[in-house]
Amino acid sequence: MKSVTVGDARITQVQCGIHWWDGGNFFGVVPKTLWSKFQKSDELNRIAAGFNCYVIETGSMTVLVETGGGLRHEAVALERMNWPKPEFLPEVLARHGFDAEKIDYVVNTHLHWDHCSGNTTDEGGKVLPTFPNAQYITQRGELEAAREGHPRVAVSYRPVNFEPLVESGRMHLVDGDSEVVPGVELRVAPGHNRDMMVVQVRSPRETWCMFADLIPFAAHVTPTWVAAFDLFPLETIASKTELLTRAAAEGWWCSFGHDPDVAFARVETDGRKWKAVQTV
Repeated sequence: MKSVTVGDARITQVQCGIHWWDGGNFFGVVPKTLWSKFQKSDELNRIAAGFNCYVIETGSMTVLVETGGGLRHEAVALERMNWPKPEFLPEVLARHGFDAEKIDYVVNTHLHWDHCSGNTTDEGGKVLPTFPNAQYITQRGELEAAREGHPRVAVSYRPVNFEPLVESGRMHLVDGDSEVVPGVELRVAPGHNRDMMVVQVRSPRETWCMFADLIPFAAHVTPTWVAAFDLFPLETIASKTELLTRAAAEGWWCSFGHDPDVAFARVETDGRKWKAVQTV
């Protein structure tokens, strides 16, 4: 189990599976001769990508960040992703010592299927919250984007992952930067899409930041390495440059949305080159 401590909070990675996706999608215009030094691809040019979730324990509250890829997939999709056996997130959490019924908040950094498909579960012909006692949180603008159904991104959004929570009042919509509980902050970081959030745990001496799809792999810490998925690549670069500059200067612990091997890392730069170091 991989964890770090920031102030009074303990942060633990819970990886809910590994799937394989096209490396060119993840690295955009970066040549394969460069990105393949960090992420090895298979014969179909796919690279391993984790469904990285994080549990934040503050002492009085437990916050789950992301809920992974879920269980609702056709056989052909599982074969395409080389993901033969998805696991039920509460069972994965239990192996790490966490009880799904004791999760107080679930943060969806955004509503793409690979970050929130564990939000709900099918039981007795009904769609129910996977975390029965939790309040779910996402950006209002992200829900609006999901409902727009723009052909560029419609495939990424699956209403079953969020609409039942909205209808039942279990999804809390925030507008802009917010605080979940004292010390656990949400910050809008546009680029991947307009309203995606990063999650920060802050103490007087240390900070942890979960970058979600703004920085999906540790290899993406170079600000100009931008995924082809990103709707606003120039904004991605701006958001990354701002946050990574602070991360390097202040020694933040950093986590990434899909890196299969790196749960936590520090970031260093000499002003020209960037790298992830002290990886856990």
